[in-house]
Amino acid sequence: MYKDILVHMDDHPRARIRLELAAGIAARFQAHLIALNVRDQTLLPSHMTARFGGDLDQFRAAGDAEAAKRVKAVVDAFQVPPAVTLEWRDVTGLMSETVALHARYTDLAVIGQGQADSSAPRLADELIMSVGRPVLVVPFAGRFPSLGRKVMVAWNGGREATRAIHDAMPLLVSAEVVHVIAINPEHGMAGHGDIPGADICLHLSRHGVKAVCEHVVSDDLNVGEMLLSRLADEDVDLMVMGGYGSSRLREMVLGGATRHMLNSMTVPVLFSH
Repeated sequence: MYKDILVHMDDHPRARIRLELAAGIAARFQAHLIALNVRDQTLLPSHMTARFGGDLDQFRAAGDAEAAKRVKAVVDAFQVPPAVTLEWRDVTGLMSETVALHARYTDLAVIGQGQADSSAPRLADELIMSVGRPVLVVPFAGRFPSLGRKVMVAWNGGREATRAIHDAMPLLVSAEVVHVIAINPEHGMAGHGDIPGADICLHLSRHGVKAVCEHVVSDDLNVGEMLLSRLADEDVDLMVMGGYGSSRLREMVLGGATRHMLNSMTVPVLFSH
């Protein structure tokens, strides 16, 4: 059960969409909702600081203050569902580190997808691997009147996928149907049993989840493309998957399916690592 939910807010039209979605989840669990605005202190490029010097810091601080006022106005005007308490936080710090810090004291973090063509680091890329909590990423396009009515779980028998299912359980138990899909499954101790997906579906059924398992073998499409195709086929409104990283260096390199979904998601995706 989610009792503390954090939603990252910023001065962008999509922020209200995230707030609405997070509030809808909070209403299900009579949860406390935290709307977090971060005045980002990430270092600016050296050519900008060299050109503008101390004036740049003043301009930046003034712009952050004005943006925070606009974000707070959106939060203040929001109609909070019954039994949900809403808290506003306006803090200063490095973006990903600050959001991660606040998210660690919640049950779920809700953030935006970010533009795929942006040259700036995307919050989701860093937060999934560092926060230690499930992260619900909301696409940068579309509206989502329902969440968790029809769910798809990407299952490969690994630790991250197991963690994602556990973290998503409060949403899975109330879903009309949960499609558990294994793509190009591998057998063995670190993979699947005789029938890929059967064991995890049995586990889910014991929790009251209406789970349906399937496995797909395809040499033509990568895992991310296949997941997107199946999402459309089944009219899914929530995806659950492990967040995978192929490197633990300072510059994190996300796994192929994770990266593909972050770039091309069509529905909200709950990631866990």
